[in-house]
Amino acid sequence: MTVTSRAELRGATRVVVKVGSSSISGENAHKIEPIVAALAEAYGRGTEVVLVSSGAIATGMPYLRLDERPTDLATQQAAAAVGQNVLIYRYQAALRPFAIVAGQVLLTAGDLENATHRSNARRAMERLLRLRILPIVNENDTVATHEIRFGDNDRLAALVARLVGADALVLLSDIECLYTRPPGEPGATPIDTVAFGDDLAGYEFGSVVVNSVGTGGAATKVSAATLAAAAGVGVLVTSADLIGEALGGEHVGTWFVPDDQAPRHPLTGPVSTGADTLAG
Repeated sequence: MTVTSRAELRGATRVVVKVGSSSISGENAHKIEPIVAALAEAYGRGTEVVLVSSGAIATGMPYLRLDERPTDLATQQAAAAVGQNVLIYRYQAALRPFAIVAGQVLLTAGDLENATHRSNARRAMERLLRLRILPIVNENDTVATHEIRFGDNDRLAALVARLVGADALVLLSDIECLYTRPPGEPGATPIDTVAFGDDLAGYEFGSVVVNSVGTGGAATKVSAATLAAAAGVGVLVTSADLIGEALGGEHVGTWFVPDDQAPRHPLTGPVSTGADTLAG
């Protein structure tokens, strides 16, 4: 089905949900359980869910006795190798009471540029969904290089939504919705809806930020949401604390209206790893 409004999210056939590092690591690691509970509720309604989860590096940092996100690639890869294992364990532990099994899918930007790899990834996720397994997708930080990264998992989530022909994409953040400028600044007002083709040039979303655990920010979510909406995928940006309300079709967050003229088919052509284009 084509999801054209927030309210229709509750009855969506297939949804991609993206959660960031800061929402599920460190002092927020306990939030995995309520996030999983919301996913399980949607799952129980018959919705097929794909979870794109950041957090491998952030989760691995304490095990490497790191207080801040490493800047060198080798240490990032080491932290990801440890953290991905722990992260999936935590998700599976939270899923166990709902009798849901997780399946790990690790991708690099090169995988989506390569036709064979892209086809294999799509086929694997289709099979997982048909078997009622929850695919948990992350960038394969252990082998990715600075030159061939998605840049942020918001973009990865938009590409995965295209890849699997999702009806909608939910990008979870630390704030309830997007604002016309950073919410701490005077004059910042919440953005309820972004119609397809709206000119957002007058808004100040800020550049990509790097904090102690991950990368991202409002700008990356706007970019990813715009890309997905242009492909006919409705996008909701809201807080991870409101995931239940979001998947339940309640009026929360910022809604990006999809292009109703876009062809509704899974991603088949090559994609760009750049930040401004989405081909295919």
